[in-house]
Amino acid sequence: MSKSNPDLVPVQWLEAVFYQSVGRAFNTILRGGADEPLYIPAHGSQCAEIHYRLDYLRSALHEVAHWCLAGAARRRRPDYGYWYAPDGRNSVQQDAFFAVEARPQALEQCFCDQLALPFSVSIDNPGAVLEVSAIADFERRVQLERAQFLENGLPGRAMRFAEALGRC
Repeated sequence: MSKSNPDLVPVQWLEAVFYQSVGRAFNTILRGGADEPLYIPAHGSQCAEIHYRLDYLRSALHEVAHWCLAGAARRRRPDYGYWYAPDGRNSVQQDAFFAVEARPQALEQCFCDQLALPFSVSIDNPGAVLEVSAIADFERRVQLERAQFLENGLPGRAMRFAEALGRC
């Protein structure tokens, strides 16, 4: 793995780990190479698909975190039924992003921990001018959510995936 940026190594192995640990049981596959992340629910005989950005390891872990937190009803909707505003969000949209992203990013950090990967929060809004206090508050929320996971345990699918990552 590259010491300079472990996110730039091929991550097809992760797709296999995902499928073997939880994907097969939930008729879901993990796929890289997408320009933007996207979740496509199962349809007919087609598996559900979690698409992550390019072949970025952190993007894959983040998208799996969203999937692990989504309930059955959300997993029947494209992108789990959530809105997404691309880069250039205004302050109201950015606050909404922070509100829904703390828990998935905390779970992503738990996955990174299993692989001994560095983690940093993502504001997912390059070029935005944000108050330092807003970013610090978001970082605190992510750490509070992570502490809850560590204290109470990960949700079932997340635990199975994290355990598989720990064996890698």
